Amino acid sequence: MIIRKSREEIMKMREAGRIVAGVLEMLEKHIRPGVKTASLDSLAEEFIRERNGTPSFLGYRGFPASICTSINDVVVHGIPGRTRLREGDIIGIDVGVILDGYQGDAARTYTVGEVGEAALRLMDATRDSLYAGIDACRQGNRLGDVSNAIQRVAEERGFSVVVQFVGHGIGKEMHEEPQIPNFGPPGRGPLLETGMTFALEPMVNEGTYEVEVDEDDGWTVRTKDGKLSAHFEHTVAITGEGPSILTLP
Repeated sequence: MIIRKSREEIMKMREAGRIVAGVLEMLEKHIRPGVKTASLDSLAEEFIRERNGTPSFLGYRGFPASICTSINDVVVHGIPGRTRLREGDIIGIDVGVILDGYQGDAARTYTVGEVGEAALRLMDATRDSLYAGIDACRQGNRLGDVSNAIQRVAEERGFSVVVQFVGHGIGKEMHEEPQIPNFGPPGRGPLLETGMTFALEPMVNEGTYEVEVDEDDGWTVRTKDGKLSAHFEHTVAITGEGPSILTLP
């Protein structure tokens, strides 16, 4: 069942989302060659707690950190640690916050110093596919219209969308119904109605869509061919006036 939120609940989600957006803005100033991913995690947790929020990810199903740090061929769920960023890397950072019982969730991929043209094109395509999906989050559309909009943009640019991991509903819980694939035909799935809130998160790969999970930690998801991946995400509410992004500053 898809849980529709009241105006008051959406406002609470927006407040959580503002903290998420603040984390992503703050971390941009610290992303440079030589920085440890564990340092980014510490900065994020401090930022969240100073604003009376709780990191959604910390301890969730055993995840050991407040953010996910996914570098180069890591698609999602990278664990912060002693790894240092290097010139030319790209890093996806995923952040979740609980505030007053409601969740916000967003992700962004950053460049570390100067990066190659292929990485920039991948990032642009992923970001654009996210906003195409957001634009399709309109009352009267079907969920498949959102998924198809994401897939179409990514594939038109020559990239592939990950099929094993998907977006999701969000509210009081991090993961609510429905699951939101980043692929599929339009015109199918549940009818979109006001009050629905989704975390849209295209994960787009430079090469194959196939991924694998590291056996060492059981979390880190990598592209099967070792090529780059990018990840962008926003929490979105469907309103009578169109889609409203809840994870903005």
